[in-house]
Amino acid sequence: MSELHAPLARPKRKKTIVDFLIQFRWIFVIFVLLPISSTFYFFIYLGGKRAEWKSYKKRQQEHDENVIKVVKRLKERNPAKDGLVCTARKPWVSVGMRNLDYKRARHFEVDLSAFSNILEIDKERMVAKVEPLVNMAHLSRVTVPMNLSLAVIAELDDLTVGGLINGYGIEGSSHIYGLFADTVVAYEIVLADGRVVRATKDNEYCDLFYAIPWSQGTLGFLVSAEIRLIHIKEYMRLTYTPVKGSLKEIAQGYADSFTPKDGDQDNPEKVPDFVEGMVYSSSEGVMMTGRYASKKEAKEKGNVINNYGWWFKPWFYQHAQKALTKGEFVEYIPTREYYHRHTRSLYWEGKLIIPFGDQLWFRILLGWMMPPKVSLLKATQADSIRNYYHDNHVIQDMLVYPLWLCPHKLFRLPVKSMIYPEPGFEQHKRQGDTSYAQMYTDVGVYYTPEPILRGEVFDCVESVRRLEKWLIEIHGFQTQYAVSELSEKDFWKMFDASLYEKTRRKYGAVGNFMSVYYKCKKGRKSDKEVADAEKEQAQMESPEAEVSY
Repeated sequence: MSELHAPLARPKRKKTIVDFLIQFRWIFVIFVLLPISSTFYFFIYLGGKRAEWKSYKKRQQEHDENVIKVVKRLKERNPAKDGLVCTARKPWVSVGMRNLDYKRARHFEVDLSAFSNILEIDKERMVAKVEPLVNMAHLSRVTVPMNLSLAVIAELDDLTVGGLINGYGIEGSSHIYGLFADTVVAYEIVLADGRVVRATKDNEYCDLFYAIPWSQGTLGFLVSAEIRLIHIKEYMRLTYTPVKGSLKEIAQGYADSFTPKDGDQDNPEKVPDFVEGMVYSSSEGVMMTGRYASKKEAKEKGNVINNYGWWFKPWFYQHAQKALTKGEFVEYIPTREYYHRHTRSLYWEGKLIIPFGDQLWFRILLGWMMPPKVSLLKATQADSIRNYYHDNHVIQDMLVYPLWLCPHKLFRLPVKSMIYPEPGFEQHKRQGDTSYAQMYTDVGVYYTPEPILRGEVFDCVESVRRLEKWLIEIHGFQTQYAVSELSEKDFWKMFDASLYEKTRRKYGAVGNFMSVYYKCKKGRKSDKEVADAEKEQAQMESPEAEVSY
């Protein structure tokens, strides 16, 4: 524990030209990337508005035509010479920091760029039918004015439905609804042989339905999803509660913020609609709990309204930190502005990109252009800078401050999927657990470790390996958009392969789509390595997964 209070003595790290480029990259970002990003966002907005002018019938018709194009493209592939199938999306387009090195090997591309429309908002079924490239900003812009929202809507504007389903999606409402994929009621999937299937939890493709989350698009192409909607109100009543003391006391304050002492976890009167925690040091944190509130309530005399959507507002994590000095306070934030509270600053990563980006003068003059588009940041960095970030930077959801805490339910399903609760968890009766779900916490670690900022030697790779080993020991999971050092053996210790491998064989993904481990694996993949891996996977015999009805 002493390491948390006093830094270890480490030798100084020898600086290189890459350190210089990183230090002054803000010049390029401000004068080049911010204007380009703003233009890019504007045209994305126009494209979304143009799509909204079309009727649902017209959008569905175009969707069906695009699905036919995907099927046709798959049938053009010659497995003997064309390589494994993947999307035509450029590696730098993804929001996560993990490098998509699998696309450097020989592969067969299928263009899914047309799948970016909201196909239907069904108010009777309370379901949104959307294509995989629809992002959170587009969805909230359409649904919030109807006083509707996805049950789980991720904070950053650019995060897409496909990424949140095939990978990982969480938000402050996940302690009620689970992860993003848990709110999906149906998937439309194009399989390797060109078949188009609709998978639900109770039809003939139920095994595929449960296998899709965390599969990273290695079972088939997701072309649409039907996602649960909920009723919401115009404002979020947000309470900021400071917690000071030991790490144990901070952890208890965090748990108490969303779990009733009597264990009545399903009582909406006792459980907030939203919750997140920020830990600013080993002795200080702020817990935020939110409840939907009407416009009438927000505008009552004495209530404080924070129109957080204005570009010059303080970055959210710094605004929340004020509770440490002023004590607990309450304010009302327009719901959509609350949803995307971390977008402008990219949590706190914005300070690494533009060191003075949080200053008032910058926010007033240029804050309206923030944030730089992550995909453009990645597209404009050379391999040397890319490797620098891998070796000296942390993007993990699993010690650097601040830390982001977000609880989520991990449901006990009728089948053992890639992630699953601890066996017998319901017997332990831990705070937050129910008979049908175990409460997990996402610990978001996004920054450069302090020793590197001090110019000292620090082995990020080894630190990540130790963290991954610890996660396996405690039945934890690492998000797959993060950089991983897991070996294949350890990867399948962390995740369960049985259902995944069964569905890969059953639906023809083996030999056609890369396996999820090799897709997530760090480093460049050779054609031979991919081919050998697929050959080995095809010969694997995994235990059968049984689905109970």
